[in-house]
Amino acid sequence: MSFEFIRKMPSAEEIITNYPLTKEIAEKKRVVDKEIADILSGETEKLLIIIGPCSADNEDALCDYVGRLAKIQEKVKDNMVLIPRIYTNKPRTTGEGYKGILHQPDPEKEPDMEAGLIALRKMHLRSLKESGLFAADEMLYPENHTYLEDILSYVAVGARSVENQQHRLTASGLDIPVGMKNPTGGDISVMLNSIYAAQHGHVFSYQSHEVRTSGNPYAHAVLRGAVDKYGQTIPNYHYEDLMTLYALYEGQHLKNPSVIIDTNHSNSGKKYTEQPRIVKEVLHSRRVSPEIKTIVKGFMIESYIEPGNQKVGEHIYGKSITDPCLGWEESERLIFEIADRM
Repeated sequence: MSFEFIRKMPSAEEIITNYPLTKEIAEKKRVVDKEIADILSGETEKLLIIIGPCSADNEDALCDYVGRLAKIQEKVKDNMVLIPRIYTNKPRTTGEGYKGILHQPDPEKEPDMEAGLIALRKMHLRSLKESGLFAADEMLYPENHTYLEDILSYVAVGARSVENQQHRLTASGLDIPVGMKNPTGGDISVMLNSIYAAQHGHVFSYQSHEVRTSGNPYAHAVLRGAVDKYGQTIPNYHYEDLMTLYALYEGQHLKNPSVIIDTNHSNSGKKYTEQPRIVKEVLHSRRVSPEIKTIVKGFMIESYIEPGNQKVGEHIYGKSITDPCLGWEESERLIFEIADRM
């Protein structure tokens, strides 16, 4: 075999014991989780805004950013729940490039996944302590979810993972909402099958155990656009796309029909400045269509302190080292515009 076994990774129990969540924060999380579930079930008309950098690569800048979000959350609490993106894993299409803080706690040094587990846990805890906001992360590796399972209030399954059986079955055992993105090729039926699988119980192998899950009623769709056979991006947030998804949801008889619109990636053609325009178009569709208003429950927005992106090693504070993001001023303005247009 060509595997080199570097070291045995610490267990989730070890990491959580060394970096625990306080009882006070755990109790607050139950309240926030219920509020998020109420949005997805239609019990409230608030929106979910899952917002933050493409990849959380710097603890100080990330916590600064989330602290700014917390101040806005208080002002818009009657209209929306802000969920900071603290994405500690970065999927790479070719396998090249920065893979997130789990792999490289310091983007300029060699991978160290044991140190990465500690770094991502500490970053999430610090953000929580300083801001009081419960975060979202991407479940790139299903086995690693347990390291953060007591902290996260939202999990995303990415476009490259949504067809994977282990992701679907793991999602069926989580007690927080899981957003299933459409695959990069754009086949909506794949995403709906993934939601169906996640909403039902299963018996499978997980972390060296035979486990049984009860199903996750809050698994839902995330539309992120697609890429055609020529590599051209195809958005799927337009009125017709949303009406089609509504009809497909009706035919599938899934629980809590919901969709979050990812405003970047293939929906924006990686043109991050298009995100406010996309949000406004979807809000208009919600206003003119009762069906669309019923299923569109919020947005995913890529945003950081400084607009755009930079190369690793440039050291511009609060600027993405992966995909380009909206800057803080544009992000703050957009959040308030969403609140005004609901």
